[in-house]
Amino acid sequence: MMEAPATAAGGEHEAYQAVEHQLGVLLRRARALSAEMAREVHPELESAAYGLLIGMRDCARSRPSDLADYFGVGKATISRQVKVLEQLGLIERRPDPDDGRAHLLVLTDEGRLRLDAARTARQKRFHAMLDTWPAEDVRGLARTLARFNELGERMGKTNR
Repeated sequence: MMEAPATAAGGEHEAYQAVEHQLGVLLRRARALSAEMAREVHPELESAAYGLLIGMRDCARSRPSDLADYFGVGKATISRQVKVLEQLGLIERRPDPDDGRAHLLVLTDEGRLRLDAARTARQKRFHAMLDTWPAEDVRGLARTLARFNELGERMGKTNR
């Protein structure tokens, strides 16, 4: 009778190990895909700056400090990436209408076009990868990932 809880605990531990392993594989592949997508946007673009571009698209007009908070990185990191993105002509600074001392970062038309083209390529790639799955399985994966991401967002906010 006493062995059942130990077996259940062992099975639970194995389940968490499997999640950790599969997430590690997913993250390694995601980093590789991010680097590939960055090169599609611009051959000189690093994957971290590609992530910043996506964040800027999602947040529309942003102050550098807002982006630093959003990504959980220092302002110096954002400043370095912003400088590169400006030099590549993918973003520009505009005066903040609410605060004359500050500026907002926005995608240029060229930056938006290149980012949209890379996003379309990424979506085609996911479609090709998942094409053999039933649509309900794809929707289930999306729901599960959304739940996981929401949990990560909540935990991130409590750890700040």
